[in-house]
Amino acid sequence: MTVLSEDQWRARQAAHRDRVAEWTRPHRERQHEHRKHPVLDFLFTYYSFRPARLERWQPEVGVVLAGGAEFLDRRGFTSTPDGVMLDPAAFTDKRRSTAEFVLGLLSATAARRPRLGCFGLHEWAMVYRTQPGDVRHSGWPLRLGHAGTDEVVDSMQVSCTHYDAFRFFTPPARPLNTLQPERADQVRLEQPGCLHANMDLFKWSYKLDPFVPAELVADCFELAVRVRELDMRASPYDLRDLGYEPVPIETPEGRADYVRRQREFADEAAVLRQRLIDTCRDLLRWADAGFGAEPHSPTGPAVQ
Repeated sequence: MTVLSEDQWRARQAAHRDRVAEWTRPHRERQHEHRKHPVLDFLFTYYSFRPARLERWQPEVGVVLAGGAEFLDRRGFTSTPDGVMLDPAAFTDKRRSTAEFVLGLLSATAARRPRLGCFGLHEWAMVYRTQPGDVRHSGWPLRLGHAGTDEVVDSMQVSCTHYDAFRFFTPPARPLNTLQPERADQVRLEQPGCLHANMDLFKWSYKLDPFVPAELVADCFELAVRVRELDMRASPYDLRDLGYEPVPIETPEGRADYVRRQREFADEAAVLRQRLIDTCRDLLRWADAGFGAEPHSPTGPAVQ
């Protein structure tokens, strides 16, 4: 086991809070002023991890926090002779099932080659053949107008593999997709080039809260922010007033730019995906070892 002194873990805690405050503080300010943000709100509305939860720090399993009695006010922690640690008894059958699902999904995704030919058309398919005022971000204009947006969708192949993007397609857009994904197809279809699959690494990291270290959750969140920015820059919306220059996927140059960025994000996501895979495996081994509040043999397995 690893024991962190109070100075050590408080330094990590403060660094984590400062890091994520770059996004949580402006989000709270916008909420207070009733201002919507078509790019960044998604990270706190579609994803269900509240800003206060994102700011909350926790260590990896197998780490004991000396002087960490304040963590006992939170679920999932227990006392040991040396301090406070995550409690294997709180890793319930439901949590185990989640960890096993996440492990299976991410392992299957990691085993596939990235597909880089979607060009972000999912956002276009979400406004295809809608009426003005019916689009998701109605406060922002469409760069090409409604007719121009429809023409782009009609002229290109729509090939979305991600169910949680496909389910927001307009009814006329659904038959245009080369696949008709269902929730049950998720493990079979998700692939590492998909922007939404890479943003969802944030979701899978917090689904196991508090058993994933806060720094890994923040790494996944930070990637999701940057992927979301590309997602919306390549969308049909004109967001230049917010500082987002478009990636015009309706042009050959824009498509090439999108694919280049998509490939870069796939490479970054591969590293985080593997870290989450390793974390899930470690969690399952740790829970099976039954580490608890009582001292244990130093020869037993530990996660550091």
